[in-house]
Amino acid sequence: MSPSTRAPRPTGCAARWKICLPLPEIPPPGAESADAAASAATAAGAPVAARAAHPDRAVAVAAPATLSTRLRRRAAAWSPTTRGLLWTVGAGLCFTLLNALMRALAQSVDPMQSQFMRYAMGLLILLPLVWWRGPRHYMPRSIGGQFWRGGFHSSGLMLWFLALPRIPLADTTAIGFTTPLFIMMGARIFFGEPMRWERWLATVLGFAGVLIVVGPRLGLSGGGGGGSGAGELWHLVMLASAPLFAGSFLLTKALTRHETAGVILLWQSITVTLFSLPLALLYWGPLTALQWLGFLLCGLLGSAGHYCVNRGLAAADISATQSAKFLDLVWSAFFGFAFFGDIPTETTLLGGSVIAAATLWVARREGRRGAGAGD
Repeated sequence: MSPSTRAPRPTGCAARWKICLPLPEIPPPGAESADAAASAATAAGAPVAARAAHPDRAVAVAAPATLSTRLRRRAAAWSPTTRGLLWTVGAGLCFTLLNALMRALAQSVDPMQSQFMRYAMGLLILLPLVWWRGPRHYMPRSIGGQFWRGGFHSSGLMLWFLALPRIPLADTTAIGFTTPLFIMMGARIFFGEPMRWERWLATVLGFAGVLIVVGPRLGLSGGGGGGSGAGELWHLVMLASAPLFAGSFLLTKALTRHETAGVILLWQSITVTLFSLPLALLYWGPLTALQWLGFLLCGLLGSAGHYCVNRGLAAADISATQSAKFLDLVWSAFFGFAFFGDIPTETTLLGGSVIAAATLWVARREGRRGAGAGD
């Protein structure tokens, strides 16, 4: 076959996100510059004019950035502390919804069975993801660390569920907010994280906001426990769960150095489910279809919340994100009113304002520090 009768060479589109028109013939010498001019005109925002000037040439049209791409670019510009705070706020929203749903389920299901079902359903939610990506992606580098974390978390949950039906809910919330204080002290002792004055101040202000909300109803002298010494005992049991939960968070922070958030989340569901099974069997009762559906939703919310926690711990110092946990009380007041008709009191609104102000203040301080010093 002579060169003059040779068939035109087929041309493909090399760019993944570009639209290309086929070239009917081999471009003559000098056409590359014309194509470059057409592409430049297209990039400048004149694709129609470029095609009209060169109808027989391929014109590349770059696809606009998607919303998720723009959000990722914007998030990449935030400081690590800002990202950690946002992940912590997201975790608080998930856990508040989870607690509201668990409150409804706990009225008819034993607490020990509820604990097991919540994590068993969380494990069930994660199994399709494990199957899709493959089990090899979820093999931990430290299996012992995963079980130690599961042990701490399961122990804290056991004490929490034991005391939950025996003390007022407001006292439960207040005692639970002591966990960030244990976390910050542990982060300083075990990780050597710097304890800047604004972090301490934000945590103290947040805890003060909690006391404003629940102080008038706090029964640590026995009033919240039915006026007997047993009330003080169960308050101490609830308080004992706080350092155990703090230990779980500190172990999570250590694991994020060499484990992904997905691996930590999966193995928490596995270990807590295993540790909770014996007590669940002792108090097991039949469940209705609606209760099964409710626990399935609990598993989804819990998995999403712990994923946010893991991402937040991987993004920033653990002590920098703990002030945002006090916003959980604000979410609790909102969802309590929306789902259960609980009307927020004046002290709730005042304390919530103090908590929100402390959280926003430390976020701005940490953001400016990160922007100026590359935190």
